[in-house]
Amino acid sequence: MLVAVLTSPPRPPMVELAAIVDTLHEANRQSGKDHYQLVLVSEDLEPLRSSAGPRILADAALAEFAGQIDTLIVLPAARGQALPGTEEAIAWLKRTAPTTRRFGSTCTGAFILGAAGLLAGRRVTTHWQFADELAARHPEAIVEPDRIFIRDGDMFSSAGVSAAFDLMLALVEEDLGRETALAVAQFFVLFLKRPGGQSQFSAQLAAQFSAKEPIREALRWVNENLRGDLSVGRLAREAGMSERNFARAFARETKMTPAAYVEIARVDSARRLLEERKLPLQRIAAASGFSTLQAMRRALFRHLGATPTEYRERFGSAFVVEDAEP
Repeated sequence: MLVAVLTSPPRPPMVELAAIVDTLHEANRQSGKDHYQLVLVSEDLEPLRSSAGPRILADAALAEFAGQIDTLIVLPAARGQALPGTEEAIAWLKRTAPTTRRFGSTCTGAFILGAAGLLAGRRVTTHWQFADELAARHPEAIVEPDRIFIRDGDMFSSAGVSAAFDLMLALVEEDLGRETALAVAQFFVLFLKRPGGQSQFSAQLAAQFSAKEPIREALRWVNENLRGDLSVGRLAREAGMSERNFARAFARETKMTPAAYVEIARVDSARRLLEERKLPLQRIAAASGFSTLQAMRRALFRHLGATPTEYRERFGSAFVVEDAEP
């Protein structure tokens, strides 16, 4: 299978490129056959300075490339920027993507797919910081900001940065089966299927960055008083607002309800304690503000796709603090 990776100026990222290259190379090694042949394509053969500094040298120029591509993957044009790609790259992508078995993007490479007119009616994801911008620029797309990766027909897309590994493992599993994909994941010390979506990493941070005073003061109160009264009335008093105005302002500035933020904050606290402390689950639930252990179980499964025990087994540190008070 010929896999082409489109690298566009000004500064494509190294992490996503490494995820693609190393995952496919390891899949070949684990299976004992060269199932994948990889080629980097760019506008020309001039070295591209990557986002991290080292240079990337393409294998083929767009104007000269003539191979029949099985899988086409579009890298972001730069780290932390929603760039649409160059005119030459967009024109090539428009012509080439429909001729492949499957095509897609990693991270903000979705903006290049959009500029090529490939997102109409498609479910797509991108880095959580740029999901709203992608939806605004491309209202024809169905943007799902909380997904690690999405497969929609012959198109795929992955979320931010390391999610490229999740996407590539899924493609390997599709092509070569679960056994090979699992062997690759184990070699890289990764999970074949990561629990949860981007929300486990993004929602709380996004709310804190976007909120303004006095809503930000209410967010601080939540984070510092997880075991206390975190009702709308109590938070409204902390913000110096009426309950109705507070609820409206909170939803407008954080894109979630106060109750949703409280649950996410409590889940984040429980997640960290599960990772870092060897405490009984009942104590973790109480320390994080959950009324019962069952309430914590339901919340963790809803947000992380795993029970507290499963999460601890997967992500608990080998250097946990033994039975210390949280």
